[in-house]
Amino acid sequence: MATQQGFPVKVYIYDLSKGLARSLSQGFLGRQIDGIWHTGIVVYGEEYFFGGSTGIECCRPGGTILGQPDQMIEVGKTEIPKDLFMEYLRELSSSTYKPDKYHLLDHNCNTFSNEAAEFLTGKGIPSHITSLPADVLSTPFGAMIRPFVDEMHVQGGHSLFPAPGNYPAGSRGNNAS
Repeated sequence: MATQQGFPVKVYIYDLSKGLARSLSQGFLGRQIDGIWHTGIVVYGEEYFFGGSTGIECCRPGGTILGQPDQMIEVGKTEIPKDLFMEYLRELSSSTYKPDKYHLLDHNCNTFSNEAAEFLTGKGIPSHITSLPADVLSTPFGAMIRPFVDEMHVQGGHSLFPAPGNYPAGSRGNNAS
C-alpha cells in the first residue's frame, strides 16, 4: 500500500538497560542479548508509544525521558491519512491499549509499535525486539526476575486520549492531532 509519496514510518528503538544487557546478559542468562528494548512509532512528525500510566502517548520524536533513540529504522511508508490513524489509535486506546492492559513482558510498547507499524505499512518491527521477552523468560534467571519487571514503564509523553475532565495542563486532550 505504501508508495514513494507516502509518509515515512520509523521505529525508534531505545535500550532501557543503557548497554548493561549487552555486557551482562551472557553471565546472567547464559545467552547474549543486545538490549532491553522500548520502541515508539514515528510518523506525521510525532512519536507514538504505549505506556502503563496513561496508555497510548505521543511526544516529539525522541522526546521521552529516554532521550535520543539508539536506533531509528524506517519500516516503510504509509498513505494512511493522519486523521484515520488518529481514529485507529482512539479505538485502540479504549480497548486493547488502555493503561490497565499494559504488561512489560506480555503486552507492552513493542506490541503496540508492531501493531501500529503493521496498520500503517503492512510490516512489523524487527522480530528480535518482539521475541525478546519470551527469549529472556525461557531462561531460569528470566523466570526469577519477572516479578521485578512487571511494573516498569516509560514516561515522558502525554496521553492522546485521557479520560474526560482529566486533561494535563497544556495537553491537547482528545483534540490531539
